[in-house]
Amino acid sequence: QVQLVESGGGLVQAGGSLRLSCSASGRTFSRYNMGWFRQAPGKERELVARINRSGSTTTSADSVKDRFTISRDNTKNTMYLQMNSLKPEDTAVYFCAATDRAWPTRVNEYDYWGQGTQVTVSS
Repeated sequence: QVQLVESGGGLVQAGGSLRLSCSASGRTFSRYNMGWFRQAPGKERELVARINRSGSTTTSADSVKDRFTISRDNTKNTMYLQMNSLKPEDTAVYFCAATDRAWPTRVNEYDYWGQGTQVTVSS
């Protein structure tokens, strides 16, 4: 198993930036494909971005493309989400998740989850 802990959330004005971190412990971090998800009040959890085991391949949701960047440092057992040009609609709880399945996109395909970190963007 792997344990995940998110950090870096907070309150920011529209147009600002935040960097989220996801620290992993337990089994070898580099064996997992990783993803950032978010869930706004009253909405379903959605995939924001994902990154493969080595960090060589990433994908992002259209809503955050060109604003958010996912990355990982396997030597530090940590994944990041750099969020720029934040908008009020980015307000949500952000979760990191891990899976040893092959490149999934659905929530139920990720087996390990952090507790989430709140991101609030004011207008």
